Amino acid sequence: MSDKTRRSLLWLKIILAVAVLAAAGFAVLLSARPVAKVETVVSGEAKDLKPGSVTVKEVYSMQMKSEIAGRVLKEGYSLDPGMSVKEGDVLVHLDASDILIAKDQIQNQYDAVKQRIAVGSVQTYNLESAESDFKNTARLFNMGQVSDSDYQKARRAVETIKQMVALEKVTNEEDLKTDENTLRAKQSDINKMTIRAPFEGQVSYVYAHPGDLIDVGSPIVALITRDRLVEAKISEEDFANIKVGQPASVQFLPYGAWVYNGKVKKILPTADPETQRHLVDLTITDIEPEKLIPGITGEVTIVVGTRPAKAIIPRRALLNESVFVVKGGRVELRKVRKGYVWLTGAEILEGLEAGEQVIVEDLDSFRDGDRVRVEELPSDAFSKKK
Repeated sequence: MSDKTRRSLLWLKIILAVAVLAAAGFAVLLSARPVAKVETVVSGEAKDLKPGSVTVKEVYSMQMKSEIAGRVLKEGYSLDPGMSVKEGDVLVHLDASDILIAKDQIQNQYDAVKQRIAVGSVQTYNLESAESDFKNTARLFNMGQVSDSDYQKARRAVETIKQMVALEKVTNEEDLKTDENTLRAKQSDINKMTIRAPFEGQVSYVYAHPGDLIDVGSPIVALITRDRLVEAKISEEDFANIKVGQPASVQFLPYGAWVYNGKVKKILPTADPETQRHLVDLTITDIEPEKLIPGITGEVTIVVGTRPAKAIIPRRALLNESVFVVKGGRVELRKVRKGYVWLTGAEILEGLEAGEQVIVEDLDSFRDGDRVRVEELPSDAFSKKK
């Protein structure tokens, strides 16, 4: 082999080695670039959404109070916060012993009056005797054998006894009515000593326990209905175009990024007195009822209008009035003009075209001009996680 050939082979080996090293260096350099998670700009339907806050409430609540003083009995007591009750279920028994004793006394009086009436009045017999005497006196008076004064005396005796019989009858009737009314009142008091659920619902708070002495008007237990109300508060500037039936998207703080579908059910005629925000009732159509716990809060966006859009991006791609666009592996910070913005997406009126890619995660990790590797994600501008 000639020297020229050896030199050629040597140079070829050197060139191959340099190429391998360059390729390896490029691969290392490429792998060192940060990964930019991007989504593709799409065209579609933009939504005009009005934001608000939401609070879950019970439709109705009631604090059960005692109408009569009494001591809470242990028998039949099973109150526990969160327990379910049906209409008519017994919640608490109060000790009715004293009322029962008083009722028995009144019942005895009532029975005695009825027996007295059944036996008959002594005055009835006196009246029969007086009427017989008067008839005889009248006969003798007509014969001229009895003076007028004796005749009038006999007549007055009959009238007096008649009045006494009538008065005794009235007294007996009044005694019966009084005792009957007292018995009904005592029975009503006894009924009030048993506190029952006025509607189907849940126990939200327990105030009284076995052995407690309850005064009149003292709270015993608080109940809430099973039905829930999702109340939205909308600012005055966003309230004008909201109408019943408009679709809404709701997120509740306890359930993170999950989005639930709903509709405007009712628009209340007054604003919240503290915040001056308008109140709107929502119907949530795709959430398990047990998740609607009174007191939880969240956010809502109500769709008041839609229109075709040439460029739509995920809302999370927005960095104030800019986005990070990736072209040829390089990051470009680009100013945009926003249109409608909703819970998951945003309409871009100027600055982007459909088909371009925007960074959607870790926006604070990138700078204009950075070189990156691209990981494309499926578009979520229209998604609604549940």
